[in-house]
Parts: sequence; C-alpha cells; structure tokens
Amino acid sequence: MRSLPVGEAALMGYVAPIGQSACTTAIDNPTNLVRVAQYRQARCQNVDGTWGMTDNSSKTPFGPGADTLLSWYDAHRRDLPWRAAPGQPADPYRVWLSEIMLQQTTVKTVGPYFHSFLECWPTLDDLAAAPLDAVLEAWAGLGYYSRARNLAACAKVVASEHGGRFPQTAAGLRALPGIGAYTSAAIAAIAFNEAVAVVDGNVERVTARVFAIDEPFPLAKKQIPALVAPLVPADRPGDFAQAMMDLGATVCTPKNPSCTICPWEDGCLANRQGLTDTLPAKVRKKAKPIRRGVVYWVTDGQGRVLVRRRPEKGLLGGMLEFPSSDWQEAPPERAFAASSVRASAPFSARWDLLPGLARHTFTHFHLELKIVTAEVPKAQRLAGRFLHPDDFEGKAFPTLMKKVAKLAMAAPGPLFETRPSERRSEGGPPATKAPRAAAR
Repeated sequence: MRSLPVGEAALMGYVAPIGQSACTTAIDNPTNLVRVAQYRQARCQNVDGTWGMTDNSSKTPFGPGADTLLSWYDAHRRDLPWRAAPGQPADPYRVWLSEIMLQQTTVKTVGPYFHSFLECWPTLDDLAAAPLDAVLEAWAGLGYYSRARNLAACAKVVASEHGGRFPQTAAGLRALPGIGAYTSAAIAAIAFNEAVAVVDGNVERVTARVFAIDEPFPLAKKQIPALVAPLVPADRPGDFAQAMMDLGATVCTPKNPSCTICPWEDGCLANRQGLTDTLPAKVRKKAKPIRRGVVYWVTDGQGRVLVRRRPEKGLLGGMLEFPSSDWQEAPPERAFAASSVRASAPFSARWDLLPGLARHTFTHFHLELKIVTAEVPKAQRLAGRFLHPDDFEGKAFPTLMKKVAKLAMAAPGPLFETRPSERRSEGGPPATKAPRAAAR
C-alpha cells in the first residue's frame, strides 16, 4: 500500500487501515480540514513565489512522506534496551514495561530501572507473582507511583485473565489497568503492528511544526491524532511510531531543532515559514503554588525511626513515609509555627527543630518541609513501624522522603544509634547506604 505524503493523505480523505472513524474525523473536523487545505496551499507555492512542482521533480509539492521518514529511521534509529533489533519481532512484555516507565519520564532515567526490573522479573508471569511491596521498592525514585501499582495489577490481570498474553489491539489493551490512549496505541503499533496513530510529546511537536499549528498547546492537542493517523503506513506502523519519536527526540527538538538534517525539512511548514523556534506555541503556565508542612522524625531509643505507609490512592500512594502534617499553602510563619507542630504531632513531646529545609517539586506544586525530632515514650503506641536507617536501602521510599532522611541524618548530634555490631571506628553516626533506586 502506498504511503501518501504529509498533508496530501489527510486532504484526500485517505482511509488508513486504522478504520474509517479516525480518518473521517480528520476530514469532517472543520479545523483539521482548514489546516490541511492551508498546508496544501502553502506547499504548492514555491520559495520564489511561483506555483506548481518544485525544481526537483522527484518530490511532490506536498513534501516527504512515511517512506522518507522510515529510510531515515533505518539509518539513525536509537539503540534502546527495549527495542527489538531491526527485522526482529518486538517482545510485548518489554514494550509494555518500557511504555509504562516512560510515561512522563525520560529515556535516560528509565534505562537503569528497565534493566533492574528485567533482572528481578524476566517474564510477565514473574512480575505477576511478585508482591506489591517488592514492585514498589524496585520502582522507588522513578516517581508517579500509581504507575507501579497499576503495573503490578496489569501483570496479574494479563496472567490470570488472558493466559499471560497481552491483547493485540489498542482497544483491548486500553481495558487493562494503567493503560490509556497513548500507551495502548504504542503497544499495539510497536508490539503487534496495528496501524494506529501513536502520539506522545515528541510526535506532537513534530506534527505541530510540519502543519504549522499556531493554536497553543495544550489546546492544540486534540488536532494531532487526526493529522497523524492518515500518515501511518500499514506495513510498518510500529517503526513509523518510533521514527516519529526519534525524530522529535534527536532532530526536531524543543529548542534549536536541526532542520538541515531533518528528513521532512522540505515538507515542514514551520521550517518553510521560519516558525520552528516559536512552534509549538504554548499557553503560559501559572506559577506553581508552594505548600509547606512538618515532618516528624520519631526515634525509639534504639536508633530506629518511625515510618508508615501512605494510602494506596493519592499522591505517593502505597509508598513509605515519615509522619508529617498536612501540606498546605500557608506562609512559613504559620506552617512552621510551634502551634502547628504541636497540632499535627503524633504524640505530645518536646519537638526539636532540625536545621535545613527539604524541598521537592511535584507536577502541580512546590513543597517545603521542616523536620522536627523527638524520642517516643516507651509506653506510647503509634501507627506504623520502626526501621533502622541502615535498613532503609531498597525500601519503598519516594525521592521526597529520601531527601528528608538525608537532611535529618546529616544534622549535628546523635539522632540515632549505630547497631553495636556495625559501629564505625571514626565515631559519630554512620553514613547510610544510598537507596538502590537513588543510585540509578
């Protein structure tokens, strides 16, 4: 089947193998129809102002298509640990695992975690049999911890309800825990060669520039899938998806794109109109608010520290934490006041303020935490468990709590005792081992 060039396919109403509905949307949607018409008009006008074919008769006025991109991909594809070698079938388990990890996370960050997971759980059945705590501990430091819970849940569903085999369509995959529109399309295309449009941030940027979409993101997001869908070739949809991602990651980068080496240079309206530095346009983000709170570093007289598990649902769900107050948008003088410390304390005591401030940034807000410490009375019963800092390694602490622990243990004075068999000759508190995930 012929791969139609960029823009031409959408304008002609080409029905890609993904199904009539997606392509009908591309044509019936007035915004997309106008967009493609503008694209054709702009591409038919030559640089010198004349109309018709370009000087190079081997190219249409509409620019390069999927074949050009795939030829570039074959020569310049990234070597990623979850990708199958050229000509080899993709492993659905590896594709799924990598796509879940890559949600809102960079390739560089994911690499070591991906290798570690495969070492622990080489197959989907191995992962399905793993305790949730083990999965959370292996995930610690990767962020967005609901992904880890969904990962474990999805593995169990596929193992128990699908015979250990993933559904082979985007629609079937989307019914699984933790798999949304993008992830289902990516797995279906890469692992099972379903001709679906795969749209991540890289693809959005490439498409916005090729079609010179001036509507700011995220408002423009709704246009992208319908513009990409007609370009997907029936014979290599997975390679096309990965080619688009690689193009955005290595050539059509957010800043200073390398247009002169881009395979779609001649077919890109943003390049033709000198707009590559301004597209995609974005709505100015609101400043993130600052929330503040207090962490209670509770010791038990044996050098152990009180930890507890956060609720399964919500921010940092299911991860370990040190007890803290609510995180509120309050000025420092109120959030860190003695009255606020006492009001949220797990028990009545003299709470000593430790030096420093633990800072962390979440998607929607910045966080600042002060740390106070006290020793729990022997008769006091508290929710949670006591854990020695030497045993922190490998436990499911999120990055925020690792920052808290590092700050607390760096404070002057013996906040905890070293175990007798592990006392250091140089004296003072021992340097704790870096948590496994933090070292990745």
